[in-house]
Amino acid sequence: MNWLKELVPLLGTALGGPLGGAAASFIANKLGLDSHDVEAVSNALSGNKLTPDQITNLKLAELEFQKFLDDNKIKLAALDVQDRSSARDLQKMTGSWVPGVMAVGVTCGFFGILISLMTSTLPPSDALLVMLGSLGTAWTAIVSFYFGSSQGSAQKSAIMERLAGGTK
Repeated sequence: MNWLKELVPLLGTALGGPLGGAAASFIANKLGLDSHDVEAVSNALSGNKLTPDQITNLKLAELEFQKFLDDNKIKLAALDVQDRSSARDLQKMTGSWVPGVMAVGVTCGFFGILISLMTSTLPPSDALLVMLGSLGTAWTAIVSFYFGSSQGSAQKSAIMERLAGGTK
C-alpha cells in the first residue's frame, strides 16, 4: 500500500508503525468502517478502488491526524528513531551474541533457499515460497537494523520537515 503513503503520507506511515491503531481509527472514522483496527482498514484500502469522496475523506483524516499529532506533541520520525536506537543500545549493553547468530541464520536461510530455487536443487512449492518471503522480510529488517535504511531516512526527513512547517 505504498500508494497510501503518497496520498496521505502521515497516515500511511503511521499505519505501519507504533501509532497504527490511532491512524486506523482516523481512517475508519472518515471511511465509515465498523471496525477501527489496522487489519480492517488495510482490507478496506487494499482494493485500491476509492471513490473521490473517500479520497477527500482520507485527506481530511490526514489533516485531523496532523492536528492530533501536534496537539499531543508526537513526532512519528522520532518514535521510529528511538525504537531502533533503543534496540541497538540494548544489544551494545548486554553484549548478547543471539541477534548476530539469528542474523547469520536468517541470511544463510534466505540466500540458501533462493539459490536452491534458482538452481532447481529444490522444487518450488507454496510452503517454500512463503518461507522465502518471510525470510526476505526478516533479512530486510536485519539489514535496516545493522546498516540503517536510506528509504526510511528519506521518509523521516520528509516527515520531520513537514512537522516543522516545511512545504513537503
